[in-house]
Amino acid sequence: MKRVVHRKGVGVSHIYHGPKGKRRLNIFVRFLQRVPGKAWWIGGLLVAAGYIWFFYYFFVGPYGFRWRALYGDISYPEGYEIHGIDISHHQGTILWDTLAEHARIKECPIRFVVMKATEGSSLIDENFYSNFRQARENGFIRGAYHFWSVKSGATDQARYFIRKVRLEEGDLPPVLDVEHKNSDLTDVQFRDSVLRWLDIVEKHYHVKPIIYTYYKFKTQYLGDAVFNKYPYWIAHYYVDKVEYQGSWKFWQYTDAGRLPGIKGLVDLDIYNGSLSDLQELCIVDD
Repeated sequence: MKRVVHRKGVGVSHIYHGPKGKRRLNIFVRFLQRVPGKAWWIGGLLVAAGYIWFFYYFFVGPYGFRWRALYGDISYPEGYEIHGIDISHHQGTILWDTLAEHARIKECPIRFVVMKATEGSSLIDENFYSNFRQARENGFIRGAYHFWSVKSGATDQARYFIRKVRLEEGDLPPVLDVEHKNSDLTDVQFRDSVLRWLDIVEKHYHVKPIIYTYYKFKTQYLGDAVFNKYPYWIAHYYVDKVEYQGSWKFWQYTDAGRLPGIKGLVDLDIYNGSLSDLQELCIVDD
């Protein structure tokens, strides 16, 4: 009997040669030789079918709407005329005059643009000030959002947003983008933390902030009645209609939009109301 051992680092295996091993190998070879060719074809087709089912079930089925969106077949919501986008530095340099003049969703112009301003208690979007200024110069109703961080306290995050963002008459209310729950907080503590941010920001700007999140997160963590007094911006992609049963103002329905003036993909949104309703939602100087 001969044993070959591979050195450590390459892997260790034992290969045995002997009468019993050779007999087993010969039996296996003869068995394979007796299997008809048709059986090989059938087995191969079954394996291929299994791979196809696995790929579709786990990768295509759950994201069917996204595949269509990425390849240009976006399903635009029916019955809405007020369209908008939300942006950050990920959109790069935007050609604002092109966007204002040529961007259309089903023949409807883009009316509002919401852009990322801050994140946590120390990060500001590198394109925020330029985007914020040019949005107004090109006639868009503009807004700014803060991205909630699980690494900073609510008070610090609210004060940082206030220091960095000056909202003016005609701007949308401040937006809190909250998509993750702090793992070190209970559900109640997390809810109270979000409310603290909203309260501090509301007292500064004298308007109720907008809450942005996806609908399952809203239902699970922000479903208390106390949150119903805040305008809700729902993120729900690749569906024909919003499944959330409560009241909402904005719907971000895809992250795979394409518009003139923006290189690459951009989030598309609609407002649930008329243009005059949207304007009434905006900040008014006291």
